[in-house]
Amino acid sequence: MPTNFTVVPVEDGGAGKSSLELVFREEDITPRRPYSGDNTPRESSPFINNTDHDRGNYYDGKNMALFEEEIESNPMVSSLLNKLANYTNLTQGVTEHEEYENEDGVTKIAVKSSQMGTFIGVYLPCMQNILGVILFLRLTWIVGTAGIMESFAIVVMCCTCTMLTAISMSAIATNGVVPAGGSYYMISRSLGPEFGGAVGLCFYLGTTFAGSMYILGTIEILLTYIVPNTAVFVAEKKEDETDAMLNNMRVYGTCCLALMALVVFVGVKYVNKLALVFLACVVLSIMAIYAGVIKTVIEPPNYPICLLGNRSLQNHNFEKCMKTEVIKNVTYTTELWKLFCDSPHLNATCDEYFTLNNLTEIQGIPGLLSGVIKDNMWGEYGPSGMLVEKKNQSSVPVQDNSRDIYKPYIFNDISTFFTLLVGIYFPSVTGIMAGSNRSGDLRDAQRSIPIGTILAIATTSFIYMTCVVLFGACIEGVVLRDKFGDSVKKNLVIGTLAWPSPWVIVIGSFFSCCGAGLQSLTGAPRLLQAIARDGIVPFLQVFGHGKANGEPTWALLMTVGICEIGILIASLDAVAPILSMFFLMCYLFVNLACAVQTLLRTPNWRPRFKFYHWTLSFLGMSLCLSLMFISSWYYALVAMSIAGCIYKYIEYRGAEKEWGDGIRGLSLNAARYALIRLEEVPTHTKNWRPQLLVLLKLDSDLGVKHPRLLSFTTQLKAGKGLTIVSSVLEGTYMTLGAEAKSAEQNVKSAMHLERTKGFCHVVVSSNLRDGFSHLIQSAGLGGMKHNAVLMAWPGGWKQAEDSYPWKNFIETVRETTSAHQALLVAKNIDKFPCNQDRLGEGTIDVWWIVHDGGLLMLLPFLLRQHKVWRKCKMRIFTVAQMNDNSIQMKKDLQMFLYHLRLNAVVEVVEMHDSDIAAFTYEKTLVMEQRSQMLKQMQLSRTEREREAQLITKLGTKSHANLSDTATTTPDHHVHMTWTKDKLIAERNRKRGEPNVGVKDLFNMKPNQSNVRRMHTAVKLNEVVVNKSQGAQLVLLNMPGPPKNKGVSQISVEEFWSTQNCFNSATIVAFHFCYLYLTRQVS
Repeated sequence: MPTNFTVVPVEDGGAGKSSLELVFREEDITPRRPYSGDNTPRESSPFINNTDHDRGNYYDGKNMALFEEEIESNPMVSSLLNKLANYTNLTQGVTEHEEYENEDGVTKIAVKSSQMGTFIGVYLPCMQNILGVILFLRLTWIVGTAGIMESFAIVVMCCTCTMLTAISMSAIATNGVVPAGGSYYMISRSLGPEFGGAVGLCFYLGTTFAGSMYILGTIEILLTYIVPNTAVFVAEKKEDETDAMLNNMRVYGTCCLALMALVVFVGVKYVNKLALVFLACVVLSIMAIYAGVIKTVIEPPNYPICLLGNRSLQNHNFEKCMKTEVIKNVTYTTELWKLFCDSPHLNATCDEYFTLNNLTEIQGIPGLLSGVIKDNMWGEYGPSGMLVEKKNQSSVPVQDNSRDIYKPYIFNDISTFFTLLVGIYFPSVTGIMAGSNRSGDLRDAQRSIPIGTILAIATTSFIYMTCVVLFGACIEGVVLRDKFGDSVKKNLVIGTLAWPSPWVIVIGSFFSCCGAGLQSLTGAPRLLQAIARDGIVPFLQVFGHGKANGEPTWALLMTVGICEIGILIASLDAVAPILSMFFLMCYLFVNLACAVQTLLRTPNWRPRFKFYHWTLSFLGMSLCLSLMFISSWYYALVAMSIAGCIYKYIEYRGAEKEWGDGIRGLSLNAARYALIRLEEVPTHTKNWRPQLLVLLKLDSDLGVKHPRLLSFTTQLKAGKGLTIVSSVLEGTYMTLGAEAKSAEQNVKSAMHLERTKGFCHVVVSSNLRDGFSHLIQSAGLGGMKHNAVLMAWPGGWKQAEDSYPWKNFIETVRETTSAHQALLVAKNIDKFPCNQDRLGEGTIDVWWIVHDGGLLMLLPFLLRQHKVWRKCKMRIFTVAQMNDNSIQMKKDLQMFLYHLRLNAVVEVVEMHDSDIAAFTYEKTLVMEQRSQMLKQMQLSRTEREREAQLITKLGTKSHANLSDTATTTPDHHVHMTWTKDKLIAERNRKRGEPNVGVKDLFNMKPNQSNVRRMHTAVKLNEVVVNKSQGAQLVLLNMPGPPKNKGVSQISVEEFWSTQNCFNSATIVAFHFCYLYLTRQVS
């Protein structure tokens, strides 16, 4: 480690100390502040010529002058460690810290030290959230319906799911600090904002519906077991009892929801103060259950149940389980007789089943040693309305059971099957996130969260498993299947087992459900507020606001509205599977996040909790997904559809957040793997498509000069394949680095406006030619490299003062040809249609002159897939010579198109041999003379470029004057700029060199090959203009540049200038060929 040192002025007269002792003094903290001779104090900062007083004060006493420039952007280690040490974690929306003002009036925050340990901070909250309404109201019914074995399997599956999720959660929670938000924070920061927002909202909906479930449980306990006579709706007929109960649940549930929402709105502190009371109720209830089980060994409680035959009866309307009774030798009918007969007399007409079967009274709680566990080992599922009957009990069946619904039998209120019970039971194991949500209040969160959560799950799993066995071993099967305790005088079934009184369970479960409902209404709005404040879902921004103290008022109103939907469902059995879906989806993605992070092995993945493995996370994820579809496949599909819609919405409309999530790392690994695989195997022709490198030109403001080139790219690619949009800045990267980044952002903005999907890259090079050459050679990566180059025709290059534009253009063509890539050049690119245009009519003309491998045929097909060109028809022209059979060529071409599965109109154009026009001959001669002359004179580069431009201007003017009479000798002659005297003077200057024969320049004849090429260009241009004048787009082959670089650049430029007079839309294409596009100018 380097030694800290302070630079101080060395004063004279420092006897007794060496200069090193005066300079290197580790104990110095504040540098000396000596005065100069004019009594002006020197700068206190150790930096020279420091004029910033604040900056001087900032660095006063800092022995880091060597890092003066870096400290401006990078904080010192001491400052960084100080910020990390003072990090505070506030629960979102809750003010838990006291504020005070110092003597300067500046408000500061006094942070209370977090002193909560594992037991108080994690273990007990998780216990309170896990043990709840399902345990008290539905577990006995699940055991009776599914049997001990299947109920045990349900408990094991669900507890295993939560245990595996807790292991994954512990790994994520100990990989850094988990702020408020719990599971939402873990998922969003691990899997990205899209997954985080989608799963966070699903978790919010699950928490909200959990509030509905707890409120419905509270009202069920209140109306069924505490004050049943306060029901608003009373059924006059027995078949209306279910509807009346549901309506009472809706009315009382809405009132309870409003009351709880008011408590939460007034202040969370009241909920927190009551939390200990609610926890005590849960603990006392559990203790009462185990105490009651022990008491059944000594003395079973007396809860007789009445059976008619093997059918269980509701005994809250009669006291004695008998048909008649003898009082003083007189036989009287009982209250039970009146329920089955039409009169209380002995000669009354009674129900057939009542007449044929006897009444039997048995104990509802026979006790742990009674052996009833054998009868309860297997379940009894059935449809809605099925009678609850005791197995192995004799009875006489009857034929007509239509009147049974009006008798005091006990029926199944819903259809029962294994998967339904899984969905109803699973909410009883949720609540494992309670510890991670309190991470800011823990003394050591990275130690407490794993230990407390896993111990809480282990404890509750033990409780549930033992309860399943003990309930089946102590309670009669018909009582277990009696959901509402009608056979035990409307007592809570689990309460009949409790000691010392059933009211311990009734009151304890009532307050437990109340507390759980309040906690749900407290936590859900803050979760919604956390999502809204992250800004990833734009339409949720309003829910990020609240009261002055941070209370999420709007989020609370939203939560109450959604919770009311669950209240209106009014059935705890119908609401439980809904929230099971949302919780299971949340747990699924927690496991996925841990598995992804583990498999990616990112350097940042260093959890302190070491007892995890990606196989456990994958197993937990698979188990969550299986439980979703086991519970309810249609609810699972709905939940996944909601999450998918939210995911796509955030992807397209949400704010961009970069949280270093694992999905991006997974994408990088997948991309790397795919690139390696692509490079191993060459591309097959079936998979071939044009992979474009688009060369853009930027204006002086670094904006895109031809945005329609991007529009055409979008229309051609439609988001498929590879598109690399690039440009070149001339200069050095050291000086133009910022401009290059700005230009890249401008290009990306243009790509976004034109809906071009691809990559953007702007490079800085010493000259444009080298920059384009580097892009053509090195753009792309691995197997994802371009095979075609798209650029705009160099407009105005004839009028340019220098020859760089057309030279760069020619060299780009050469480079592309050498790289065995296609080159597409679009002329009149600014006239091309934008993505919003719709071409209602017109044609796309393809001039198939030479075989190019098929690109010329493929381009119009690709373009017509886009809605801009969809209505345009395709025409294909081919050229026939004198010796060709035009009719047969047309048939062959039509058959060729048929095999290519392309629809197009075919036309064969005959080009007869004709005499070479005088204009063509003279133009070729002038070009060759001038080229040879410049070589012999060895002019300077500037003069040669000036001569090249003059050739271009004169040649173009001559062609324009003779376009109507191309076959006659022109009146205008090109005058040479070199006189005979100037030639003699130049020859005298080069007298030491051998004679080159200047006279031969005026007597030379043009090269016959060049004359024929020029003649072909002129004639072909005339035919194309004649046939495709009205086409929307013209695609044609153009010859590549001469392979011999010794051929004059002027000849190449003049040859292509012949095609430049064609003003309609054109493209040119494919391997080793130059494809030229042009669009009709209106």
